[in-house]
Amino acid sequence: MIFTNGDLNEIKDVLDANAREAPAKVGSLAPDNVIVPPGPTGLDPKQTGFFQALNVATKIVKGNIEIVNPVTLIEEGQKINSSQAALLDKLKIRPFEYKMNIKKFLDNGKLFDAKVLAMTPDAVRAKFAARAQNAVALSLGSGYITSLAAPHLVMNAFKNLASVSLAVDYDLPQLAAIKAAAAAAPVGGAAAGGAAKAEEKVEEKEEEEEMDMGGMFGDDDDY
Repeated sequence: MIFTNGDLNEIKDVLDANAREAPAKVGSLAPDNVIVPPGPTGLDPKQTGFFQALNVATKIVKGNIEIVNPVTLIEEGQKINSSQAALLDKLKIRPFEYKMNIKKFLDNGKLFDAKVLAMTPDAVRAKFAARAQNAVALSLGSGYITSLAAPHLVMNAFKNLASVSLAVDYDLPQLAAIKAAAAAAPVGGAAAGGAAKAEEKVEEKEEEEEMDMGGMFGDDDDY
């Protein structure tokens, strides 16, 4: 039992920092998943029997056994057998750790599970923001307006008014900033428009030059 008037998360950080690696013991229950990473093992080809018994895909590279893909050797809560423990020992993998684990904590007379300590303010805000976005989408899609969706409706209505106002050249005080930004924008669009007009004129001239005026005065050779 630990008594404190300080931050519980700080106490948990201190406990987590004081941990020791522990090997996988035969017959014990695995507290976490054990994943064996791919790559060279440093073992000679004569020891492939351990890998074959555990269905671990391997290959021989430069006289050493190499694991092809990452493998979940032990799952959380599974009882560790002798083959799994022997393989981890040969690979010098100590997958577990000894430390003090918080089970429950008492705060203001209420008992909470230790998982609550993993809920940081940032995580709570992120979950709330995600749920709020879902509520807004549902409100807009169903037509049932809520306070969360109202700002989006106002913004969409203003966009429509701005489009109409710009189309008919009607000044609104709220559009002053938008018009100023449009005036300060690069003239790339205007230049492109000028180039398009120039191309149209060139095409018109070419069409005029291609018009055949022969035969109007009876000077065709075929007649």
